[in-house]
Amino acid sequence: MRIDSKPKKDGFRMPAEFEPHDATIMIFPERPGSWPHGAKPAQKVFASIIRKIAECETVYVVVSDNTESVARDMLGDLVAVRFVKIPTDDAWARDTAPTFVKNADGVVRGINWRFNAWGGEVDGLYAHWERDDALAVAFCDAVGYDYYDAGDFVLEGGSVHSNGAGTLMVTESCLLSKGRNPALTKAQIEERLKTFLGAERVIWLPRGIYNDETNEHVDNVCAFIDVDEVVLAWTDDENDPQYEMSLGCLKVLEAAGMKVHKLPIPSVPVTVTPEDLEGYIFEEGEDVREVGERLAASYVNFYFCNDYVLLPQFGGVNAESDKRAVDIMTKLCKQRTVVPVPARDIIVGGGNIHCVTQQV
Repeated sequence: MRIDSKPKKDGFRMPAEFEPHDATIMIFPERPGSWPHGAKPAQKVFASIIRKIAECETVYVVVSDNTESVARDMLGDLVAVRFVKIPTDDAWARDTAPTFVKNADGVVRGINWRFNAWGGEVDGLYAHWERDDALAVAFCDAVGYDYYDAGDFVLEGGSVHSNGAGTLMVTESCLLSKGRNPALTKAQIEERLKTFLGAERVIWLPRGIYNDETNEHVDNVCAFIDVDEVVLAWTDDENDPQYEMSLGCLKVLEAAGMKVHKLPIPSVPVTVTPEDLEGYIFEEGEDVREVGERLAASYVNFYFCNDYVLLPQFGGVNAESDKRAVDIMTKLCKQRTVVPVPARDIIVGGGNIHCVTQQV
């Protein structure tokens, strides 16, 4: 049911991802322009992630007429999995499923933001996003969560992080992009965030990850691991465009009083291969890929579920980089087990593990 007041006024806040969850939402992938080779490689990775999360919390798996049978075949034995049949345009649950807020009594409510495929008519990634935009309300209605409606305010879940204690983190490159809320000032956008997510402060990072087609979501470049600690995607290579982008973020984070842990990006850029390109089927109006295109690969795009840190791994020439990321996160996240997840079949879609998960 729609709630006509505002979350902050009602005493609701966006918890930190490292707080306990009730559940996780994922959408079973199928879009041919995102997931090469009939989405089969992606479906296998999604299923492995769902299985791991289901060890410690409920997983809502959103399916369509096309994906329901294969998803049930792959996951139907899991008692912690609940299938929810809702049509979508793609599988980025972080950005299209509801953002959830919670009050002191443990009541959980959703938020329905507007979604326009990361930029609408300005620089959106596909021409039709109506089903994705309708997902948040459809999910809340199907599962039984009350929700707040943000009106015409465009936001994706991957563009905001919360420390659970009144501080949010976003990127200017995304939230101030012309394809989202061009009629609003930075101050007005910040006030909307505070009102709907129950926050007192917003840390504005200047940039995100190089070549991130979402206008550089924060969840790919920086993440809270504690109330006053973050991990930041990093490179020491001053010739890499990521160097200046991360350096700008570091300065802002240090000025904000955050303890910053550097999490180096893959040593070798992850790019689109000829084999990848052969597997895509792009529709009219959809952003297309090119051989050699650098993908926005980052180890910061991990996901905290209740018992685990699901950490992307890119394999091949980046085996050493993968191990380094596991070692760093293992030292930083002592309350959880770090689970390395082969994630190249997700990054070819444009995002990673955090992008395809949404905590409840």
